[in-house]
Amino acid sequence: MAIQLFTPTFDVDGCLEEIRECLEKGWTGLGFKTVQFEENWKAYTGWEHAHFLNSATAGLNLVFDIFAEEYGWGEEDEVITTPLTFISSNHAILLAGLKPVFADVDDTLCLDPKSVRERITDKTKAVLFVGIGGNTGHYEEIAQICKENNLKLVLDAAHMAGTRLRGEMPGKQADAIVYSFQAVKNLPTADSGMVCFKEEKLDAIVRKKTWLGINKDTYMRTSSGGTYKWRYDVEYVGNKYHGNSIMAAIGIVQLKHLDKENAYRRQIARWYTEGFKEYGDKIKLVEVPKECESSRHLFQIIVENRDEMMLALNQQEIYPGVHYVDNTEYRMYRYAEGTCPNARYISEHVISLPMHMQLTYEDVQTIIQAVTNFVNQ
Repeated sequence: MAIQLFTPTFDVDGCLEEIRECLEKGWTGLGFKTVQFEENWKAYTGWEHAHFLNSATAGLNLVFDIFAEEYGWGEEDEVITTPLTFISSNHAILLAGLKPVFADVDDTLCLDPKSVRERITDKTKAVLFVGIGGNTGHYEEIAQICKENNLKLVLDAAHMAGTRLRGEMPGKQADAIVYSFQAVKNLPTADSGMVCFKEEKLDAIVRKKTWLGINKDTYMRTSSGGTYKWRYDVEYVGNKYHGNSIMAAIGIVQLKHLDKENAYRRQIARWYTEGFKEYGDKIKLVEVPKECESSRHLFQIIVENRDEMMLALNQQEIYPGVHYVDNTEYRMYRYAEGTCPNARYISEHVISLPMHMQLTYEDVQTIIQAVTNFVNQ
């Protein structure tokens, strides 16, 4: 049987029970379950604010849009970011009319603090830290750099649902955190996300902006009384970015399993690590700081002849992936091409091995054998 990179696992009975309640009550949109999921997520993470969205991409777009509007940032202003991420991270900066400035990554595949310091100018307004694969990298040092330079810190936690740093959810220093609950993430729905602002004022703004700038959503209008409950004002030019109760219903159920499933992902990572320990000269493992309890959304290795290895694995019905192509290869970011040599090298040599709940010990051993056979050729 083929071994896929990602195969999401759902508590089917639990999800159907929650969805049935939405259908029976006739409420599948914003409100009801979305409110419940927000409260559950705040209880799980400890964050004061959380707003449920139709995607993490929407969350990133909103963060930079709101920051630019609230703080008067313009096209000359810069955000330091990583080239080793899914394209939505950096598109959000461009869409807000800001300039992405790319810093290099280190052996954790996250931002290199030294490179970040070198990129700071009087135009720098924020840093976007991406916790690739669930890794915290040197997040705390990046947070300190932001504090020293009065920069906003945005944590792209798309891969970090359930990650802990020194026993706590990473992000307390961040001005905004964005999570993904997309179909193959550790907490899967069909597609959705969560944005968590530090400031209450910004949480209030994002709730309006996700409903086209309207200051009173449908759920609020339905729940309130009075002759004029239908009337609302439009305070912002916004988008229809809010989540719905069907996706929230799935999220409510999957959250119950997140820590247990992440523990199994870490076990898979230990199996991989043990299997590759004698191949350090040919198979480089991504560094995960010892104080990081990673969600292990990804297990990545760095090898020579990556593309040939992928083909060889495919022939054995093993289907790995690549996370990610160096974003400076894309035309809209090509102005920075060559400025992040480590990210470029990794982009050309990194491979993500299958990582999901349906993998067995035997599956992992099969993958390890296939990888080591290739590097031994």
